[in-house]
Amino acid sequence: MAIKVGDTLPDAKFTVMGPDGPKPKTVSEVFAGKKVALFAVPGAYTPTCSNKHMPGFVGRVDELKAKGIDAIVCTAVNDVFVLTNWAKDTGASGKIEMLADGSGDFAKAIGLEIDLSGFGLGLRSKRYAMLVDNGVVKVLNIEDSPPVAEKSSAENLCSMIDRSL
Repeated sequence: MAIKVGDTLPDAKFTVMGPDGPKPKTVSEVFAGKKVALFAVPGAYTPTCSNKHMPGFVGRVDELKAKGIDAIVCTAVNDVFVLTNWAKDTGASGKIEMLADGSGDFAKAIGLEIDLSGFGLGLRSKRYAMLVDNGVVKVLNIEDSPPVAEKSSAENLCSMIDRSL
């Protein structure tokens, strides 16, 4: 069953790139006591993710911070090395924290996994954006189709923040 507004994020672990290499980071470490804009992409370096979804969030970092967002994070069912390089290539480094969900455990735990095996991609995350306040989902925008990034866009999330906090 998919997560919904009002639900608390389940306990799960991501992998992040630290100064000494990959390290685990829990949901609690990312979201506890903070207002966080989280967005998920089906895959780093895929066309919509690289050309539309990520650039929208990179371009609105200051706007999100001005609205009281403490952190902007991106997750994908990719390994931490791919996400780290993708952040560099898209200008997201230092602006957006990359949370690798390499085995899709977080995507499965929130019920937002999608099987893209027919496209050679295997299990991935659906494309979505959410506003999370102290671990509780306040806004959740899930796309109906992976190549679309409208409901889950940074612009749309920004327009909904004032009404949700």
